[in-house]
Amino acid sequence: MKVAGIFTNKLDYIISAKGLSSVQTINLGGVEQTILLQGENPNNPVLLMIHGGPTMPLPGVSSKGRDYTIITNTKELVKHYVVVFWDQRGTGRSYHKNIAQESLNFSQFVSDANELTDYLRQRFNQEKIFLSGHSWGSTISLQLAATYPEKFYSYVGLSQIVSWTENDKLALNWIKEEAKRRGNNKALKELESIGEPPFVESFQQWGLLRKWQRKFNTLIYTDKDVRHPGLLGVMKPMFQSEDYTLMDIVNTYYHGFKLIYTQAFIEELAMVNFIDTVKEFVIPVTFIHGKKDFHVHGCLVEDYIKHLNSTKGKTFIWAEKSAHLFHPDDTRIIEQYFIQEIKHHNDGAGSIKEYQSKGIV
Repeated sequence: MKVAGIFTNKLDYIISAKGLSSVQTINLGGVEQTILLQGENPNNPVLLMIHGGPTMPLPGVSSKGRDYTIITNTKELVKHYVVVFWDQRGTGRSYHKNIAQESLNFSQFVSDANELTDYLRQRFNQEKIFLSGHSWGSTISLQLAATYPEKFYSYVGLSQIVSWTENDKLALNWIKEEAKRRGNNKALKELESIGEPPFVESFQQWGLLRKWQRKFNTLIYTDKDVRHPGLLGVMKPMFQSEDYTLMDIVNTYYHGFKLIYTQAFIEELAMVNFIDTVKEFVIPVTFIHGKKDFHVHGCLVEDYIKHLNSTKGKTFIWAEKSAHLFHPDDTRIIEQYFIQEIKHHNDGAGSIKEYQSKGIV
Protein backbone atom coordinates (compact mmCIF):
# COMPACT_ATOMS: atom_id res chain seq x y z
CA MET A 1 0.00 0.00 0.00
CA LYS A 2 1.40 3.36 -1.02
CA VAL A 3 1.39 6.10 1.59
CA ALA A 4 1.72 8.69 -1.17
CA GLY A 5 -1.57 10.30 -2.18
CA ILE A 6 -2.90 10.19 1.38
CA PHE A 7 -0.26 11.97 3.39
CA THR A 8 1.91 13.71 0.81
CA ASN A 9 2.34 17.44 0.56
CA LYS A 10 4.59 19.74 -1.42
CA LEU A 11 8.31 19.00 -1.28
CA ASP A 12 10.65 21.61 0.16
CA TYR A 13 12.69 21.64 -3.05
CA ILE A 14 13.09 19.82 -6.34
CA ILE A 15 16.45 19.07 -7.95
CA SER A 16 16.73 20.61 -11.42
CA ALA A 17 16.89 18.51 -14.59
CA LYS A 18 20.67 18.93 -14.80
CA GLY A 19 21.11 17.50 -11.32
CA LEU A 20 20.65 14.12 -9.68
CA SER A 21 17.68 12.97 -7.60
CA SER A 22 17.65 9.21 -7.59
CA VAL A 23 16.49 6.36 -5.38
CA GLN A 24 18.26 3.15 -6.30
CA THR A 25 18.96 -0.31 -4.97
CA ILE A 26 22.46 -1.76 -4.81
CA ASN A 27 23.93 -4.93 -3.35
CA LEU A 28 25.93 -4.45 -0.16
CA GLY A 29 27.21 -7.49 1.67
CA GLY A 30 24.95 -9.79 -0.30
CA VAL A 31 21.78 -7.85 0.58
CA GLU A 32 19.83 -5.49 -1.67
CA GLN A 33 19.88 -2.05 0.00
CA THR A 34 18.44 1.28 -1.05
CA ILE A 35 20.10 4.68 -1.24
CA LEU A 36 19.02 8.22 -2.11
CA LEU A 37 21.32 10.49 -4.10
CA GLN A 38 20.57 14.22 -4.40
CA GLY A 39 22.69 16.97 -5.90
CA GLU A 40 22.44 19.86 -8.33
CA ASN A 41 25.80 18.97 -9.88
CA PRO A 42 26.86 15.31 -10.17
CA ASN A 43 30.48 16.48 -10.32
CA ASN A 44 30.37 17.99 -6.83
CA PRO A 45 32.00 16.24 -3.85
CA VAL A 46 30.04 13.36 -2.33
CA LEU A 47 28.74 13.47 1.25
CA LEU A 48 27.60 10.17 2.78
CA MET A 49 25.40 10.54 5.86
CA ILE A 50 24.70 7.46 7.99
CA HIS A 51 21.48 7.44 10.00
CA GLY A 52 20.93 6.42 13.60
CA GLY A 53 18.73 3.89 15.30
CA PRO A 54 19.22 1.10 14.52
CA THR A 55 15.91 1.01 12.62
CA MET A 56 15.55 4.80 12.51
CA PRO A 57 16.24 5.55 8.83
CA LEU A 58 16.12 9.34 9.11
CA PRO A 59 17.67 10.92 7.23
CA GLY A 60 17.21 8.18 4.68
CA VAL A 61 15.49 7.36 1.43
CA SER A 62 12.22 8.96 2.62
CA SER A 63 14.03 12.31 3.03
CA LYS A 64 14.05 13.09 -0.70
CA GLY A 65 13.26 16.75 -1.24
CA ARG A 66 13.04 17.47 2.50
CA ASP A 67 15.02 20.35 3.92
CA TYR A 68 14.99 19.55 7.65
CA THR A 69 16.25 16.01 8.32
CA ILE A 70 16.84 15.97 12.13
CA ILE A 71 20.62 16.35 11.73
CA THR A 72 21.02 18.90 8.94
CA ASN A 73 19.12 20.90 6.39
CA THR A 74 19.66 19.91 2.76
CA LYS A 75 18.12 22.58 0.51
CA GLU A 76 21.45 24.45 0.28
CA LEU A 77 23.59 21.38 0.90
CA VAL A 78 22.57 19.72 -2.38
CA LYS A 79 23.95 22.75 -4.25
CA HIS A 80 27.43 21.93 -2.97
CA TYR A 81 27.46 18.13 -2.65
CA VAL A 82 25.97 14.98 -3.98
CA VAL A 83 24.24 14.08 -0.71
CA VAL A 84 23.77 10.36 -0.10
CA PHE A 85 21.30 8.90 2.41
CA TRP A 86 21.18 5.14 2.98
CA ASP A 87 18.56 2.88 4.53
CA GLN A 88 20.75 0.38 6.39
CA ARG A 89 20.15 -3.36 6.10
CA GLY A 90 17.05 -4.46 7.98
CA THR A 91 15.24 -1.12 7.97
CA GLY A 92 13.15 1.07 5.69
CA ARG A 93 13.54 0.23 2.01
CA SER A 94 16.42 -2.11 2.92
CA TYR A 95 14.30 -4.48 5.00
CA HIS A 96 13.81 -7.98 3.62
CA LYS A 97 12.17 -10.79 5.52
CA ASN A 98 14.87 -13.23 4.41
CA ILE A 99 17.81 -11.27 5.86
CA ALA A 100 19.82 -13.55 8.11
CA GLN A 101 19.45 -12.26 11.66
CA GLU A 102 23.06 -13.11 12.47
CA SER A 103 24.20 -10.72 9.72
CA LEU A 104 22.89 -7.77 11.72
CA ASN A 105 26.07 -7.12 13.63
CA PHE A 106 28.40 -4.16 14.01
CA SER A 107 31.17 -5.42 11.74
CA GLN A 108 28.67 -6.16 8.96
CA PHE A 109 27.19 -2.66 9.13
CA VAL A 110 30.70 -1.21 8.89
CA SER A 111 31.45 -3.53 5.97
CA ASP A 112 28.24 -2.45 4.20
CA ALA A 113 29.18 1.19 4.70
CA ASN A 114 32.65 0.53 3.31
CA GLU A 115 31.20 -1.16 0.22
CA LEU A 116 28.87 1.79 -0.24
CA THR A 117 31.82 4.18 0.07
CA ASP A 118 33.71 2.33 -2.64
CA TYR A 119 30.63 2.27 -4.85
CA LEU A 120 30.27 6.06 -4.53
CA ARG A 121 33.98 6.69 -5.13
CA GLN A 122 33.86 4.61 -8.30
CA ARG A 123 30.53 5.89 -9.58
CA PHE A 124 31.47 9.56 -9.18
CA ASN A 125 35.16 9.04 -10.02
CA GLN A 126 36.33 10.57 -6.74
CA GLU A 127 39.32 9.40 -4.75
CA LYS A 128 37.74 10.51 -1.48
CA ILE A 129 34.31 11.46 -0.14
CA PHE A 130 33.00 13.27 2.95
CA LEU A 131 31.49 11.27 5.81
CA SER A 132 29.06 11.92 8.65
CA GLY A 133 27.02 9.79 11.03
CA HIS A 134 24.35 10.36 13.68
CA SER A 135 23.97 8.46 16.98
CA TRP A 136 24.09 4.71 16.20
CA GLY A 137 25.26 5.71 12.72
CA SER A 138 28.13 7.61 14.33
CA THR A 139 29.55 4.32 15.64
CA ILE A 140 29.51 2.84 12.13
CA SER A 141 31.00 5.95 10.56
CA LEU A 142 33.68 6.62 13.17
CA GLN A 143 34.92 3.03 12.86
CA LEU A 144 34.79 3.35 9.08
CA ALA A 145 36.77 6.60 9.03
CA ALA A 146 39.34 5.30 11.51
CA THR A 147 39.85 2.07 9.53
CA TYR A 148 39.90 3.55 6.01
CA PRO A 149 40.99 7.20 6.40
CA GLU A 150 42.42 7.26 2.87
CA LYS A 151 38.84 7.17 1.52
CA PHE A 152 37.61 10.33 3.30
CA TYR A 153 38.33 14.05 3.32
CA SER A 154 36.90 14.52 6.81
CA TYR A 155 34.49 13.09 9.35
CA VAL A 156 31.66 14.83 11.24
CA GLY A 157 30.04 12.95 14.12
CA LEU A 158 26.59 14.14 15.20
CA SER A 159 25.43 13.00 18.64
CA GLN A 160 28.57 10.87 18.60
CA ILE A 161 28.61 7.68 20.67
CA VAL A 162 32.15 6.94 21.90
CA SER A 163 31.37 4.25 24.49
CA TRP A 164 28.00 2.54 24.67
CA THR A 165 28.47 1.29 28.25
CA GLU A 166 29.95 4.49 29.66
CA ASN A 167 27.13 6.46 28.06
CA ASP A 168 24.56 4.11 29.59
CA LYS A 169 26.13 4.71 33.01
CA LEU A 170 25.78 8.47 32.59
CA ALA A 171 22.29 8.07 31.17
CA LEU A 172 21.13 5.89 34.05
CA ASN A 173 22.48 8.31 36.65
CA TRP A 174 20.85 11.27 34.92
CA ILE A 175 17.48 9.50 34.59
CA LYS A 176 17.49 8.49 38.26
CA GLU A 177 18.21 12.06 39.34
CA GLU A 178 15.50 13.34 37.02
CA ALA A 179 13.04 10.79 38.44
CA LYS A 180 13.86 11.99 41.96
CA ARG A 181 13.40 15.60 40.90
CA ARG A 182 10.00 14.79 39.44
CA GLY A 183 9.00 12.59 42.35
CA ASN A 184 8.40 9.69 39.96
CA ASN A 185 8.62 6.64 42.21
CA LYS A 186 7.52 4.25 39.44
CA ALA A 187 10.48 5.30 37.32
CA LEU A 188 12.88 4.95 40.25
CA LYS A 189 11.58 1.48 41.09
CA GLU A 190 11.93 0.25 37.51
CA LEU A 191 15.35 1.83 37.08
CA GLU A 192 16.63 0.32 40.31
CA SER A 193 15.52 -3.10 39.08
CA ILE A 194 17.81 -3.13 36.05
CA GLY A 195 21.13 -2.98 37.90
CA GLU A 196 24.18 -1.21 36.48
CA PRO A 197 25.62 -1.12 32.94
CA PRO A 198 26.76 -2.90 30.90
CA PHE A 199 23.24 -4.11 30.20
CA VAL A 200 23.92 -7.55 28.81
CA GLU A 201 21.76 -9.82 30.95
CA SER A 202 18.54 -9.17 29.08
CA PHE A 203 16.95 -6.83 26.59
CA GLN A 204 14.60 -5.64 29.36
CA GLN A 205 17.44 -3.83 31.14
CA TRP A 206 18.27 -1.77 28.10
CA GLY A 207 14.62 -1.39 27.15
CA LEU A 208 13.61 0.09 30.52
CA LEU A 209 16.39 2.66 30.38
CA ARG A 210 15.32 3.72 26.87
CA LYS A 211 11.66 3.79 28.00
CA TRP A 212 12.34 6.38 30.68
CA GLN A 213 14.74 8.32 28.48
CA ARG A 214 11.90 8.78 26.00
CA LYS A 215 9.41 9.69 28.72
CA PHE A 216 11.82 12.26 30.16
CA ASN A 217 12.42 13.82 26.72
CA THR A 218 16.10 13.10 26.23
CA LEU A 219 15.51 12.85 22.48
CA ILE A 220 13.90 16.25 21.92
CA TYR A 221 14.28 19.52 23.82
CA THR A 222 11.50 22.08 23.92
CA ASP A 223 10.45 24.88 26.25
CA LYS A 224 8.39 28.07 26.05
CA ASP A 225 11.01 29.71 23.85
CA VAL A 226 12.48 26.73 21.98
CA ARG A 227 9.93 24.84 19.87
CA HIS A 228 10.75 21.59 18.08
CA PRO A 229 8.69 19.75 15.42
CA GLY A 230 8.48 16.81 17.82
CA LEU A 231 8.83 13.10 17.18
CA LEU A 232 5.76 12.98 14.94
CA GLY A 233 7.06 15.95 13.00
CA VAL A 234 10.41 14.21 12.59
CA MET A 235 8.74 11.03 11.29
CA LYS A 236 6.29 12.80 8.99
CA PRO A 237 8.53 12.57 5.87
CA MET A 238 8.25 8.78 6.03
CA PHE A 239 4.48 9.04 5.66
CA GLN A 240 4.74 11.74 3.01
CA SER A 241 7.38 10.05 0.87
CA GLU A 242 6.45 8.83 -2.58
CA ASP A 243 9.28 6.31 -2.22
CA TYR A 244 7.86 4.65 0.90
CA THR A 245 4.91 2.36 1.37
CA LEU A 246 3.00 1.83 4.57
CA MET A 247 4.64 -1.60 4.73
CA ASP A 248 8.10 0.02 4.61
CA ILE A 249 7.19 1.88 7.78
CA VAL A 250 5.77 -1.24 9.45
CA ASN A 251 8.91 -3.12 8.47
CA THR A 252 11.05 -0.38 10.01
CA TYR A 253 9.40 -0.01 13.39
CA TYR A 254 8.08 -3.53 13.93
CA HIS A 255 9.71 -6.26 11.85
CA GLY A 256 13.08 -4.52 11.59
CA PHE A 257 13.12 -3.76 15.30
CA LYS A 258 12.42 -7.39 16.18
CA LEU A 259 15.03 -8.54 13.68
CA ILE A 260 17.96 -6.53 14.98
CA TYR A 261 17.50 -6.21 18.74
CA THR A 262 18.69 -9.67 19.75
CA GLN A 263 20.58 -10.58 22.87
CA ALA A 264 23.73 -11.03 20.80
CA PHE A 265 23.38 -7.55 19.33
CA ILE A 266 22.86 -5.93 22.74
CA GLU A 267 25.97 -7.67 24.03
CA GLU A 268 27.91 -6.43 21.02
CA LEU A 269 26.80 -2.83 21.56
CA ALA A 270 28.16 -2.96 25.10
CA MET A 271 31.61 -3.63 23.64
CA VAL A 272 31.69 -0.51 21.45
CA ASN A 273 34.29 1.68 23.13
CA PHE A 274 36.27 4.07 20.95
CA ILE A 275 37.92 5.56 24.04
CA ASP A 276 40.13 2.47 24.07
CA THR A 277 40.09 1.41 20.42
CA VAL A 278 40.38 4.66 18.41
CA LYS A 279 42.86 7.05 19.96
CA GLU A 280 44.14 8.68 16.79
CA PHE A 281 42.62 10.25 13.68
CA VAL A 282 44.59 11.13 10.56
CA ILE A 283 41.80 13.12 8.88
CA PRO A 284 39.99 16.23 10.18
CA VAL A 285 37.31 15.28 12.72
CA THR A 286 34.41 17.30 14.13
CA PHE A 287 31.85 16.39 16.76
CA ILE A 288 28.62 18.40 16.95
CA HIS A 289 26.47 17.69 19.98
CA GLY A 290 23.18 18.94 21.35
CA LYS A 291 23.62 20.99 24.51
CA LYS A 292 20.38 19.47 25.83
CA ASP A 293 21.21 15.89 24.80
CA PHE A 294 21.02 13.54 27.78
CA HIS A 295 20.39 10.53 25.56
CA VAL A 296 23.99 10.49 24.38
CA HIS A 297 25.96 12.54 26.88
CA GLY A 298 28.09 15.26 25.34
CA CYS A 299 30.50 15.50 28.28
CA LEU A 300 31.82 12.05 27.36
CA VAL A 301 32.33 13.12 23.73
CA GLU A 302 33.95 16.40 24.76
CA ASP A 303 36.42 14.56 26.96
CA TYR A 304 37.12 12.02 24.20
CA ILE A 305 38.04 14.65 21.63
CA LYS A 306 40.33 16.40 24.12
CA HIS A 307 42.43 13.25 24.36
CA LEU A 308 42.09 12.24 20.70
CA ASN A 309 45.32 12.59 18.74
CA SER A 310 44.31 14.22 15.46
CA THR A 311 47.09 15.30 13.14
CA LYS A 312 44.70 17.12 10.76
CA GLY A 313 42.67 19.02 13.31
CA LYS A 314 39.74 18.36 15.64
CA THR A 315 36.72 20.46 16.61
CA PHE A 316 33.92 20.13 19.15
CA ILE A 317 30.77 22.23 18.78
CA TRP A 318 27.73 22.52 21.05
CA ALA A 319 24.36 22.89 19.31
CA GLU A 320 22.69 25.21 21.79
CA LYS A 321 18.98 24.45 21.18
CA SER A 322 19.22 20.73 20.55
CA ALA A 323 18.83 17.45 22.36
CA HIS A 324 19.48 14.16 20.55
CA LEU A 325 17.34 15.09 17.54
CA PHE A 326 18.62 18.48 16.46
CA HIS A 327 16.51 21.61 16.51
CA PRO A 328 15.77 23.18 13.08
CA ASP A 329 17.69 26.34 14.04
CA ASP A 330 20.75 24.22 14.72
CA THR A 331 20.35 22.04 11.63
CA ARG A 332 20.57 25.17 9.49
CA ILE A 333 23.87 25.99 11.20
CA ILE A 334 25.07 22.41 10.73
CA GLU A 335 24.22 22.62 7.02
CA GLN A 336 26.46 25.67 6.68
CA TYR A 337 29.21 23.88 8.57
CA PHE A 338 29.06 21.02 6.07
CA ILE A 339 29.30 23.51 3.22
CA GLN A 340 32.45 24.93 4.79
CA GLU A 341 33.84 21.39 5.14
CA ILE A 342 34.51 21.47 1.39
CA LYS A 343 37.65 23.38 2.37
CA HIS A 344 39.16 20.00 3.19
CA HIS A 345 38.66 19.12 -0.48
CA ASN A 346 39.77 22.41 -1.99
CA ASP A 347 42.62 23.76 0.08
CA GLY A 348 43.08 21.79 3.27
CA ALA A 349 41.49 21.95 6.69
CA GLY A 350 39.69 25.09 7.72
CA SER A 351 39.97 26.25 11.30
CA ILE A 352 37.16 26.84 13.76
CA LYS A 353 38.07 30.55 13.76
CA GLU A 354 37.19 30.69 10.06
CA TYR A 355 33.74 29.27 10.77
CA GLN A 356 33.23 31.64 13.72
CA SER A 357 34.21 34.64 11.61
CA LYS A 358 31.49 33.70 9.13
CA GLY A 359 28.89 33.38 11.89
CA ILE A 360 28.52 29.66 11.24
CA VAL A 361 29.33 28.38 14.75
